[in-house]
Order: sequence, then structure tokens, then C-alpha cells
Amino acid sequence: MDIKAKTEKTRTTLISLVMLGIAWQLAALGLADSSVLPPPAEVWAILVGEWRSGELVFHITQTLQRVAAAFFLAMGIGSVIGVVLGKMPALDRWLDPWVVFFLNLPALVVIVLCYLWIGLNETAAIVAVALNKTAMVIVIMREGVRSLDPDVAEMARVYRFSAWKRLRHVLIPQLAPFISTAVRNGLAVIWKIVLVVEFLGRSNGVGFQIHLYFQLFETGYVLAYALSFVAVMLALEYALVQPWEARARKWRRVQTPA
Repeated sequence: MDIKAKTEKTRTTLISLVMLGIAWQLAALGLADSSVLPPPAEVWAILVGEWRSGELVFHITQTLQRVAAAFFLAMGIGSVIGVVLGKMPALDRWLDPWVVFFLNLPALVVIVLCYLWIGLNETAAIVAVALNKTAMVIVIMREGVRSLDPDVAEMARVYRFSAWKRLRHVLIPQLAPFISTAVRNGLAVIWKIVLVVEFLGRSNGVGFQIHLYFQLFETGYVLAYALSFVAVMLALEYALVQPWEARARKWRRVQTPA
């Protein structure tokens, strides 16, 4: 993306956010009850106060740690199983019903069962989140392996590439777009499930704070914590995920049709 396109995208994003803020302000004025929908200025004041007290930073950090742990667990296990199933059609036929089952199992059911079986602890929280995402990673990576170009693999065999060279120069470049898709989808889903896990059974984190202020009917605090964490995840999306995704897709773009 060139500088002009980036500038245009930034301008459009800022205008969209300003319009959202204006719509929010008008809606708050129309309701005339700040306990239902506080105006942006009030939510901002709450956010600043929580930041200065250290509460916001502490709870966001706790949630980010759970997101990271569940994300890497789901990506690691899901990638290995997905590659194996993609390489072994016979095994895939046996395990595909299980993959479909976990793919359609409601996240809330998984969370509740993990808390019942493992207990209301950190292990149960992370396992519940990881289980909810692993099946999707398996499906994405399995399709990636199925789409591998056999001609590239044959070329590596002819030139007698070592196992490490095949992994680095043949397998990973072809799977990179699928890995980036799994990463993006994973982050988009996992952080939301983490908030539910914290809402139901943890004593800290953004989800816990949302639950606390929900019970107190403090809409401003609920919005402050929710929007602050959304902002953190958007920052990760634009600063890390999108640049890495663009780099991962270069291999596909440089291919030319035969």
C-alpha cells in the first residue's frame, strides 16, 4: 500500500470515528439519562480516572495474558493437528466428525464444562478459551496443506533440500497466508471469549470489571473498560497483524500463472 492510499485510509477511519462519536453524543442527549447511555466526555473521564489509579492497566494486563496464553495454545495444537490431517486423508476421515463437533460446540458450554471439571481457576479459563478456537485453526491449516503445490515439493526433492530447507522455503511460505488467516480470526474470537470467561469465573481482568459494574448498573464504567480493551486489540491488529499478513501474502502475489 503506497503513502497516498495509507493517508486516504487513515483519513476515512478518523472521519468514521468522529461520526460515531457525534452519533453517540446525540443519542446520549436524546435519552437525557446518563445512567443508561453516558456521553463520550463522561466515559472518557472515567477511563482517565481508572488509568491514573492503575486499575485499568492492571485488568487489561491480566486479560492480555490470558489472550496470549490461549492464543498460542490454540495455534500450536491446531496447527499440528491441521497439518497432520491435511497430510493423512485416512486419519482425516476418522477425525473430521470430531473437528466438526468442536467447531459447532457453543463457547458458553465449553466454558461452563471446563469450570465444572477443572475448577474455577486460571487453567480452566485458558483451556476453555483455547478449546473454543483450536477446531477453527485445524480447519484452516488442513485446507492450507491440501492446497500445497506439488510441483514446488517436487522441485525441492530434485534439488535434494534438507528437511529444514523444505520447511523454511517450501512449506511455511505456502502456508503463510493460511497461518495469517488463523492468526487474525484467532485474535478476533479469543479476546471476546476471554471476556466471557472472566465474566463468569475470574476475580480480575476486563471481563470481571464489566461484570462488577454491570451488577452496580454503572454503564459508564462498563463502556470505559470495554472500549479501552477494544482499542488495545485494534492497536495490535493495525500494528502487528495487518503488516505481518501483508508480508505473508507476498508469496502468493509473486506467483505467475503458467
